Amino acid sequence: MKNLVTSVLIGSCLAVSAQADFNNVLSAGVEDAETFTTDYMAPLSESVVFSMSTGWYNTADAKPLGGFEISIIGNITGFKNKEDKKTFILDPNDYQNLDFVDNPGVARPVSTALGDISGTEVFVEGEVLGATVRETFELPSGLSGEDIDFIPSGYVQASVGLIKGTEVKARFLPKIEYEDASIGLFGLGIQHDFTKLLPADKILPVAISAVIGYTNISGDYDLANADLIDGENQRIEAEINSWAFGAVVSTKLPIINFYGGVNYITGKSVTDVLGTYRVTGGPFASETYEDPFSITKKVNGVTGTLGTKLKLGFFRLNAEYNLGEFNTATVGINFGFR
Repeated sequence: MKNLVTSVLIGSCLAVSAQADFNNVLSAGVEDAETFTTDYMAPLSESVVFSMSTGWYNTADAKPLGGFEISIIGNITGFKNKEDKKTFILDPNDYQNLDFVDNPGVARPVSTALGDISGTEVFVEGEVLGATVRETFELPSGLSGEDIDFIPSGYVQASVGLIKGTEVKARFLPKIEYEDASIGLFGLGIQHDFTKLLPADKILPVAISAVIGYTNISGDYDLANADLIDGENQRIEAEINSWAFGAVVSTKLPIINFYGGVNYITGKSVTDVLGTYRVTGGPFASETYEDPFSITKKVNGVTGTLGTKLKLGFFRLNAEYNLGEFNTATVGINFGFR
């Protein structure tokens, strides 16, 4: 689907909403829709938290007073081999109205927002004026179903050195709008180089630092029309926050350096399904939902970072790989002086 790919290109944390049949889940009632959406979106939210928590450092050697660096940073978070993140088990016994067309009542794996299972037919059934009414629809697939196995992200970051080995950082992505989606990012960070406090700092071959970074992503997506749902102003609004706490060590060579770190990541995503939703088919055809539900997902984990940095005058280039629940490759193009 074109809109799904578009969402990935501008942030991916809203990609789930581009599935045209996503709204149809509301035809099973608000409680069932919330249960399904929570499990469906959880791996996507988790991957975005890990992706946005990288790129806070490319050396442990903090800049001196007045030294600065401006960076253009790009991340790719892959999930091609994360089969456990591409599916979840949907048990009809956990739902009030939703069941499978084939082998009803039997739990089975279905696609998450990262998955590729398509063609899963479910139904909603109930009594209306003494008659049994049934509506059938397909559950949404995910990014892998569009041959997309990564989450991209990018931003501009600036770092400025203060006194006594302290460096402050800020990252920013202005609000980008494309077709029915928009996304923006900002963040603040601080790094402190403990080796700057030692008398032998200038002759030590390595530097050791601590880094703290906070990132916020916010965005929205206008939901496409669905067969069983009518309404107005239907949209998803998402806000994702992350904190990264890192311990970093790096070499202090003139041209090529190497760095590594251990990081603790913690974050939270809040996804609001907003607007007016009028069910037009099935046993709930007379129901109207206003701003039906909100989903909160908390994420935490430990990552390891290995990277290298090339310095040629005011131009620097760094590349790193972050190992964690979701692995992320990061490349930075940097300009500055110290």
